[in-house]
Amino acid sequence: MSPTPAPPAPPPVAMTGPGTDAADLRTFGYEPELRRSIGSYASFAAGFSFVSILTTVFQLFAFGFSFGGPAFFWTWPLVFAGQFMVALTFAELAARYPISGCIYQWSRRLSNSAVGWFAGWVMIIAQTVTVAAAAIALQVVLPSIWSGFQLVGGDPSLTSPTGATNAVILGSILIGLTTLVNVIGVRLMAIINSTGVTLEIIGVVAVVVLLLVNAERGPAVVFDTGGTGSGFGYVGAFLVSALMAAYVVVGFDSAGELSEETRDPRHTAPRTILRALAASGIGGGLMLLVALMAAPSLTDGRLATEGLPYVLMSRLGETGGRILLIDVAIAIVVCTLAIQTAGSRMVFSMARDGVLPFSAALRKVSPRTGAPALPAIVVGVGAAAVLLVNIGQAALFTALTSVCIVMLYMAYALVTVPLLVRRLKGWPRGEDAAATERGGRLFSLGRWGMAVNVLAVVYGIGMILNLGWPRQEVYDPSGEHWYLHYFSLLFVGGSLVVGALVYQRYRARTSGSLLRLPVAAVAEGEAA
Repeated sequence: MSPTPAPPAPPPVAMTGPGTDAADLRTFGYEPELRRSIGSYASFAAGFSFVSILTTVFQLFAFGFSFGGPAFFWTWPLVFAGQFMVALTFAELAARYPISGCIYQWSRRLSNSAVGWFAGWVMIIAQTVTVAAAAIALQVVLPSIWSGFQLVGGDPSLTSPTGATNAVILGSILIGLTTLVNVIGVRLMAIINSTGVTLEIIGVVAVVVLLLVNAERGPAVVFDTGGTGSGFGYVGAFLVSALMAAYVVVGFDSAGELSEETRDPRHTAPRTILRALAASGIGGGLMLLVALMAAPSLTDGRLATEGLPYVLMSRLGETGGRILLIDVAIAIVVCTLAIQTAGSRMVFSMARDGVLPFSAALRKVSPRTGAPALPAIVVGVGAAAVLLVNIGQAALFTALTSVCIVMLYMAYALVTVPLLVRRLKGWPRGEDAAATERGGRLFSLGRWGMAVNVLAVVYGIGMILNLGWPRQEVYDPSGEHWYLHYFSLLFVGGSLVVGALVYQRYRARTSGSLLRLPVAAVAEGEAA
């Protein structure tokens, strides 16, 4: 194996502005092409809207409750704590490598071109499927707001033929709109995203306050397992219910994905990654708690099937519940937009290195909009194609969207594990002496870095096993399809095999892309 180049030390920049950001990017071997128009709040919004607690907690509350009862609440702080360890390591990397397609870029600079390529490949697949999973959530909300949104007459349930068809129509329309926004440019995306996130935060606060006012029981409800087990007998149910939180708390790295379009990214991106995750963790935890406290009943079965919408409509009435559902719909829109934007930047970043099929076309940036249009279209078309699976194959679509979260965690591990190996060799090798664009010190964990990194790796590997374990109750509840039971293993394995074939085609280019690193960094790696 060829020597792995050490990460390049960032220059001690002490001035801010477009010229400084452009010069900084050139130290990594790239010419500035993307338009820098994202500020601190828009960067925060990118991460917060990907997590989108108003969308995902709304969708998945019933899943967690059905497996773990009220005590499933404790899975939320545990998952949040684990992901915060991951986010802390990402914040360090965002300060040192402010480059689009951050998971790919960080992984290849910390390890080698092969590991980095697979991190990017896995991330592209996961993000594309996640766009479809977010877009299909409109079917859960819009027909409840107004029956006219049920364009295909009949049962609006996602699992019914008419509901599945309508879900694909609504989701495809949404993906078409988000694709158009991404093609127009990042400035419009940032405005829409920031506005939507502001409304989502208002909605989260409203849900927490209104349900707290209507609470029927105290916070001690979170110690009730709801008959799903006790003592060690509850561990299995608890681990399954933890998938709800694991599905939700991802995507906070989006601020890093947009680094090349963010002003002062070394200063801004690390802070917004952590703020987005912290706000999501606190807001989501409070929503879970007050929903359990305000639920009309914990035993009538409706909480395990209808989830949070049941609580809202029961406590706030038709009008109040419908207003909040509108806010949820807005959150779904900006969530889909943010995920697609992040996915398109990953495609662009890898294509810029010439390591994807049709790289010459995918790397092009419109001089008028300052955005890569074709990657957004590719991600949008891919997500729309995934949506079609839901027609007549709702169980397969559910399995597919579940597995994409496994792949997101795998991509994260392909960053945290190489980073841990680098730390054992002395990383960051004096880089903390460098400065941000504003003259401040780069974000650093200091002496806590090793401990945090170890926890991030242990958590990530543990959650990959928990998410990917072939449980029938998760992947094939009806027990009718053996391939769904083992779908996580089949899909991940198939994706890696296909990825290996594609990688062989571009292997020489991936090695050559490392030549973009500064000569001093390559020399340092060889010396190591």
